Parts: sequence; C-alpha cells; structure tokens
Amino acid sequence: MTKAILVVSFGTTYPKTREKTIEACEKAIQAEYPELPVYRAFTSNVVIRRIRENEGLEVPTVFEVLDQMKSEGIRQVYIQPLHIIQGSEYDKILTQLETYRSYFESIKIGKPLLHRMEDYESVIETLIKYYGSYGENTATVLMGHGTQHQSFIAYAALDHMLQESRVFLGCVESYPPVEKIERRLNHRGIKEIHLAPFMLVAGDHATNDLISEEEDSWSTFFRNKGYKVHYHLIGLGEFKEIRELYIQHLREIMD
Repeated sequence: MTKAILVVSFGTTYPKTREKTIEACEKAIQAEYPELPVYRAFTSNVVIRRIRENEGLEVPTVFEVLDQMKSEGIRQVYIQPLHIIQGSEYDKILTQLETYRSYFESIKIGKPLLHRMEDYESVIETLIKYYGSYGENTATVLMGHGTQHQSFIAYAALDHMLQESRVFLGCVESYPPVEKIERRLNHRGIKEIHLAPFMLVAGDHATNDLISEEEDSWSTFFRNKGYKVHYHLIGLGEFKEIRELYIQHLREIMD
C-alpha cells in the first residue's frame, strides 16, 4: 500500500473523551476508507508527554509518523487535521510538512472544521439541533478555546451567525469574552443557561475553566450573576455531523 491517511489533533490527556472524540473521528475515517491505513499524531508535546507518563502510551508527533510512513514505503500522504480553525496549531502542521515533501510523491492536507461559509452553516445547524431548544428564557453558552492568531475572528463570525438562535459562543482565551456574552444574555432576559465546550474534546478547559467550582470558571461566573446553570461535557467529536464534516474535507483532497 503506497497511500495512507494521517489524522492529526492537538490531543488530550483525558482518556474517556479521547475515545469518544478523537478515536471516534479516526474510526469514522477508517470506515470511509477501509482500504487505506489510518495513522494518528498529536501536535501537543505536553499532551504526548503526560500520556506517556500517566498511561504508558506512546502517541507520535507529526514528524515521527512521517518518518514511519517513509520507512514503510508510503508515497502519498493525506492529512486530515481535527482542529477547529486554521490557527497556530494548523500552521504548525504546515511548517512541519515542508521538511518531508521531498520524501513523498505528494502530501495533501485537508481543511479544519471551520474554513468556508458552508462549514459554518453546517456547524450552526448541528449546534442548534443539539443545544438550541431548551425552552423559553433559556440559552446555551459554548466555550471555544480562542487564539491570539489572526484566525480568532472565526469564533466571532460563528457567534454572529448564531445571533438569531438561543446558542451563544464565547472564548476562554480571546474574543468574544464571557462578559460580553453575559451582557447579551441579560439583555434578552435569559435566566437559565446550559454550558458546553465548543472544542473537539471535553478535556482540561471543559473540566476546569467551564464547569468547575473554581472562582474563575464560567460556571461560577454565571451562578454569581444569578443564572441557573446546567452543563454538558460533550466534545464536538462526539457528534456524527461534525465527524462527517471532517470526512468531507478529507474527501475533497482524496478526490
């Protein structure tokens, strides 16, 4: 076999959500292309190290997988990132690939979850399907990771496109901030909210920054503002519709 698929994600140290999200995406891709080997790589060296220390598992980097592919005679590489936006982690993959292009006949990389308008529309449809109808005076607030990369505008665009729904999107590390989201909720008379991560996995940010009892968590923030709060520890990778969108992006470079 001279062709292979590489599925790349940031990774997570939380085994249960890893199985439900990253592994679920990998299995869906393998089912779509049963004749091709599917490899895994993580982009976070910290996550890779902690998994090794805590679980005794070795998860390769992009460099390591490409070395393995080269030694196994793979000539055509198709990479599908499981990142949400085309930010710094996606750029990191592009940079790493340049070193290896001369070793393969071709290396092609698919787009992240949010790339073109149709992607945003598909994601919005999914979000409203699962989070958009909890009742009157109730809304869902999603926590995105955010980024200092110029692609931070992807989160603001998605939140803007959701403005006629009962789903709001804020970011833990950039724009839109949770304070701005709360002001809009208050203006609309929302009294009860559901919190959920807008991330591939429900890992560290979801557990600590979103739903914990810590003073600076979003859950504490909204409770202190007088909201009744529920939460859902569900990563985007658990939704079939999201997995299918990644497969669509992969299919475009495979075809």
